[in-house]
Amino acid sequence: MQPEGDPIEFTVNGRPHRLRVPADAPLLGVLRNDLGLNGPKYGCGLGQCGACTVLLDGKVARACVIPVGAVAGRRVVTLEGLGSRDAMHPVQKAFVDAQAAQCGYCLNGMIMSTVALLSRQPRPTEAQVRDALSHNLCRCGTHLEILEAVRLAAERMAAEARQ
Repeated sequence: MQPEGDPIEFTVNGRPHRLRVPADAPLLGVLRNDLGLNGPKYGCGLGQCGACTVLLDGKVARACVIPVGAVAGRRVVTLEGLGSRDAMHPVQKAFVDAQAAQCGYCLNGMIMSTVALLSRQPRPTEAQVRDALSHNLCRCGTHLEILEAVRLAAERMAAEARQ
């Protein structure tokens, strides 16, 4: 790693941060170790499993392969930024209601990818859902429940938008 240089400023979950960390440090490490956000997980470290997924300016991104210097001036949203236990985001609530988790390791990536999908495609087809989630690995086999959770979230969010 390079020595710490100028502070890096970026927004995480709506809050501005100014951190003096090496610009080449992985965003995932900064989120977990410096900001205490444990929604994104370390999985493969290669950006292939989806466990570290965050939204970067509203788009799905793999925090394990993005240097923190690349997010200067940008907006990052982690799982914690979606909702809370008392006020869950509709996607989080749908995943709970559909019992779409077993070990839960893939959940961060599945939820963040679903939020991004539904923001650009509120009524996705099953093929669109499968495509959007195809870059997130689940080892436990809750695939059917995950698909149900996405369908449920889309229905609920569409009904809420009509009100």
